[in-house]
Amino acid sequence: MYAVRRLSNQVVFFSILLLLSSDVALADIVKEKQTCFIKAWEDTEKSKVNNKAQKEISAISAWENTKKSAVEAKLKKLEEQLEKKKAEYGEKMKNKVAQIHKEAEEKRAMVEAKRGEEFLKAEEMAAKYRATGQVPKKLLGCF
Repeated sequence: MYAVRRLSNQVVFFSILLLLSSDVALADIVKEKQTCFIKAWEDTEKSKVNNKAQKEISAISAWENTKKSAVEAKLKKLEEQLEKKKAEYGEKMKNKVAQIHKEAEEKRAMVEAKRGEEFLKAEEMAAKYRATGQVPKKLLGCF
C-alpha cells in the first residue's frame, strides 16, 4: 500500500507538474496572443497616423497650388493691364509729338508769311522812297 500511495503521490505530483507546465504554456500562449494584438494595434495606429498626415500634406499642397494659381493669374492680369497702358501711353505720346510738329509747322508758316509781308512792306517803302527821293528817317546800322 505504501507503494500504491507513493505511486499515487507521484501521479498527483506529475499531474500537478503537467497542470503547471500546461498553465505555463497556456500563459505563454496568452502572453504571445496579447503581444500579437498589441503589435497589430500599434501597426494600425501608425497606419492611421501616416494616412492622416498624408491627407493633410495633400490638402496643403492643393491649397498651395490654388493660391499660386490665383497669384499667377493676378500677375498675368496686371502685366496685361500694364502692357495696355504702355501702348495707350505710347499712342498718346506719338499724338503729342504729332501735335507739337503740327504746331511748329503752323508757327513756321506764320513766320514765313510775316517775313514775306515785311519783305513786301520794305520793298514798297523802298520804292516809295525812291519815287519821292526821300531818305528814310531811320537808318539801321548804316552810319
